[in-house]
Amino acid sequence: MKAPPKASDVAEIKPEQLLEADGFVFGFPSRFGVMAAQCKAFFDATDDIWKKQALAGKPAGIFWSTGFHGGGQELTALTAITQLAHHGMIYVPLGYTFGSGMFEMIEVKGGSSYGAGTYAADGSRVPTELELQQAFHQGKYVAEIAKKLKN
Repeated sequence: MKAPPKASDVAEIKPEQLLEADGFVFGFPSRFGVMAAQCKAFFDATDDIWKKQALAGKPAGIFWSTGFHGGGQELTALTAITQLAHHGMIYVPLGYTFGSGMFEMIEVKGGSSYGAGTYAADGSRVPTELELQQAFHQGKYVAEIAKKLKN
């Protein structure tokens, strides 16, 4: 799919490792407005966890990368929510908690109230500083909610 090979220092998570977390921020590339098939296959492999509803009540956010403006940024988030719902996870949208960064109109910026995002173009575009700040904010935001729920 024209993606570069996975870097050797990137670990692969197994579905059972999800049980160790108090919350999640799932990120994936979009293919035609939905998560890439490899990501869907990962969620498909969580059926044993799903049967036990072992992830129910855990908060989860979503972020993504699309090729261009019409690449399905918000649709990717909306279709990914089905995975969270079946597990009983609590979807944590970004909302407009990123403040003025949500209203940026001068530079190209991915993401929305559903989560952080970036435009990858043909794979050569890297996230802007603003997109990285939005992603960092989202991670911190979901972590704060996970901490509140755990306590």
